[in-house]
Amino acid sequence: MKLKDWFWAILGLIFLGIRYLASLFPEVTDRIYSEGIFLWIRQIIDQTLGRLPFPSVYFFWISVILVLIYFIRQLGTRSTLRHKLGYTFRATLNGTGALVFFFLVLWGFNYQRVPVVEKLGLDIRPLELEEVKEELLETESELNRLRAMIKSDTTAIDDPWDYPELEADVRKELENQLHLLELIYAGRPRTKQFPPTGLMRRLGILGIYWPFTGESYIDAALHPLEKPFTIAHELSHSVGVTDEGEANFVAWVVGSESDNVYLNYASQLRLILYLMRDFSRMDSEGYSDWVKDLNRGIVNDILSIRANADKYPPIALEFSRAANNVFLKTQGVKEGVKSYQQMPILVYAWKSRNSQ
Repeated sequence: MKLKDWFWAILGLIFLGIRYLASLFPEVTDRIYSEGIFLWIRQIIDQTLGRLPFPSVYFFWISVILVLIYFIRQLGTRSTLRHKLGYTFRATLNGTGALVFFFLVLWGFNYQRVPVVEKLGLDIRPLELEEVKEELLETESELNRLRAMIKSDTTAIDDPWDYPELEADVRKELENQLHLLELIYAGRPRTKQFPPTGLMRRLGILGIYWPFTGESYIDAALHPLEKPFTIAHELSHSVGVTDEGEANFVAWVVGSESDNVYLNYASQLRLILYLMRDFSRMDSEGYSDWVKDLNRGIVNDILSIRANADKYPPIALEFSRAANNVFLKTQGVKEGVKSYQQMPILVYAWKSRNSQ
């Protein structure tokens, strides 16, 4: 057996070793990869696949199918069971090695960079009840102000937005605000709507970044008030933010610093949903008293979002969450899927730092 027959398996192992070294020196990884190599990769992808009017992930799956066809044809040329099993074992290791190599080179080394929280020097700790209430009331006040600028009555904000325009607006805001987070904007990252409508939502996914094509995708079934924040969240992955809680935080900063009232309102609305969950768990009676006086327009917006989600009942939701949880933890995100819920903590730490 020649060494070249194990090329991708060996390459995958080599890059897993490099990944381990990268995790030991995050500042070096940040400087060489995240602020160097990755920015060039970003430019190349965005000027090629990013220009396509449809999700380029189709090319990935076509490539997978072609590789499987080649594998089946080659397997058929093996005459004995021993040769077939040997070839299957080697092909599996090579395929896994190739996926590891391309994942790490195209995006995965960002998991070993200096976290956004550390770069900004944020003091991260669980919030006390009074701090949750403080943040809740402040966010409520901001939502009242913003909503009055969008709509004069209390009916739900559910008018659809032209998607190409919305994506371009959010991307422009990301470019304008990213320096506040000490992150570098490069290229023209894309977040495209992924058909069929409702599929991702049924799987418990609002959006996803696909590192093998450098694009992110959201479900077209999302409520108009969910799309701006979700696009901002996925675009943050496109600039190298890997932690889900940090991606939520980046999306909130981009929205809250924006002059785009619609984007700002959508970001604050996402924040208050997290705060409402925390408040209700920490003080159910206090939550019940507070929510009675919540602006009816905001309530209708939340109900409209929930009604829209109910149109797409989940399938394999627990499997989807479990798979995502395992993936995040293997990449070094200790909190797994719970990292999504850290947004109020990060926002509070950000505001506290800025107030000082």
